Amino acid sequence: MKVMFITNEYPPYIYGGAGVHVEYLSKELSKLMEVEVRSFHDQKIQEGNLTVNGTTPDASLFKNCPKELSSPLKAFYEGLVFAGENMTADVAHCHTWYAHFAGILAKMLYGIPLVITVHSLEPLRPWKREQLGRGYDVSGWIEKTALEMADAVIAVSNSTKEDVLRLFPKINPEKVSIIYNGIDVNQYKEIEDISVLQKFGIRTDKPYILFVGRMTRQKGLLYLLKAASKLDPDAQLVLCAGDADTPEMKAELESMVSSLKQIRSGVVWIPEMVSRQEAIALYSQATVFCCPSIYEPFGIINLEAMACGTAVVASAVGGIKEVVVDGETGYLIDPCLSDKPPHDPVDAEAFANRLAEKINELIRDPSLAKKMGQAGRRRVEKHFSWQSIALQTKELYTKLLSSGSQK
Repeated sequence: MKVMFITNEYPPYIYGGAGVHVEYLSKELSKLMEVEVRSFHDQKIQEGNLTVNGTTPDASLFKNCPKELSSPLKAFYEGLVFAGENMTADVAHCHTWYAHFAGILAKMLYGIPLVITVHSLEPLRPWKREQLGRGYDVSGWIEKTALEMADAVIAVSNSTKEDVLRLFPKINPEKVSIIYNGIDVNQYKEIEDISVLQKFGIRTDKPYILFVGRMTRQKGLLYLLKAASKLDPDAQLVLCAGDADTPEMKAELESMVSSLKQIRSGVVWIPEMVSRQEAIALYSQATVFCCPSIYEPFGIINLEAMACGTAVVASAVGGIKEVVVDGETGYLIDPCLSDKPPHDPVDAEAFANRLAEKINELIRDPSLAKKMGQAGRRRVEKHFSWQSIALQTKELYTKLLSSGSQK
């Protein structure tokens, strides 16, 4: 059996949880079958049963294109390139809407069954219009078209499956399976490396709260910053913030951090995606990891923190509720989201206060934080290994092919 993964992200070009998922799952699946990855960058890799073929569009093709429209147009271009290079796999497996056009062409032109893993859903990310403009209408359209055409849909949580069936009622529920995200428990484990703390100016004699995520409305950094003035003054706040959706979002958050530094000490701003090993060191030595997302189909960063033995305070949204066990591996905080777009918290200050309350509880009781961190590690080891996820994925492919899919 041969599967073709189609993806925007693949190492070394990873900026989110979907890219992490594709990286680890492709490597684990390659132990069980032949895997070809077609990615939107310049990778050329051959390792055993794993082949990675990247492609990068000629920048001159889009030189006159409005910036906000270049992303969806490049995605369609990549789909045409991939389809023109022949497709010999038994199954095409797409990750994120960027890859969906290529998946549609694989199904229609080559008769290959189409599998889609839902890492997020465009209708639940209305703030993406700030980044894509009218391109957001295109991303939503291609996502809907591909999901309704797919032979199988993988949801990364029960919550995501519910969202898929609610938002796209034409999809047969029997085609939707739940396969969680996973984590490499041998790589993500507690380490003590004070050199990483020293590199970023984090004090080793005081506890710290850690945030890791992109500067987007989805990741909720805004609400943690609102909570910051209420956090225990003895605790440091380490903000490891990656790329912003828009220059305006970046400027807004940087301004808030600058103002925060004027009223409290111990604020460490790291406006970059750190290396994986640095992230593991930061997770491991934090007292509390905070994930204040307002939308999170799964939330792999919570698994990363738990695997490193760190207690988690996170929003009770989406798949996070299936990862973090409230009162056992950390605390879940209901953001009380509005049912109207863009689905922000109804009362942002109240949400920030609830975050601060539970973070402070763990900062002031390090033994409780340690106990919850240890429970998180045990939970990760038991339920979220990539080996198990790869076997479940292979089983889905086998079932699909044996049923003669391409209906």
